[in-house]
Amino acid sequence: MTDLRDEAFEPEVIRRERVFAGYIWDVVSETFRYGDAELTREFIEHPGAAAVVALDAEERVMALQQYRHPIRTRDWELPAGILDVPGEDPRDAAARELAEEADLAADRWDRLVSVHTTPGGNSELIHVYLARDLRPVKTDFVRTGEEADMRRAWIPLGEVIDAVLSGAMCNGILATGALAAAELLRRERAH
Repeated sequence: MTDLRDEAFEPEVIRRERVFAGYIWDVVSETFRYGDAELTREFIEHPGAAAVVALDAEERVMALQQYRHPIRTRDWELPAGILDVPGEDPRDAAARELAEEADLAADRWDRLVSVHTTPGGNSELIHVYLARDLRPVKTDFVRTGEEADMRRAWIPLGEVIDAVLSGAMCNGILATGALAAAELLRRERAH
């Protein structure tokens, strides 16, 4: 097996400006040296996030349908949220989001993948986990805004993958998580 991996690279940043300070993330503009050139790029500076493929004993995925204004769609998603607690481990954030959004806890956790969602315009790195051995929990979390009318459904993993491959479900984290979970299950069965 080859040692394929992304490589960190830190060019000299000549100028940095916060163009917009947002509630969750900021928009920044940086001018940096790249080779002989000076380049300027604007991007969203994001704190990162965690998501969960919650899989029950029947290999159904807990999916949430939530309105997302930028895409004007009630898309199907995984329980997920930003890393908004300083120093919080991403797996702990995933467990918190699973409880807050799906009223579930898990006794078995596996790391699936970490992905940069839109590396050309956003610094977000989202960590996706597989949660199994699920049980209901109660939290005092109050769902407001777009979360107030969130629809929850248990969908067979194969149906989620079919919907992703057909273009019926377009959420990137759902697609990545479902495909990674299916591959992990395939590898477990092969051993």
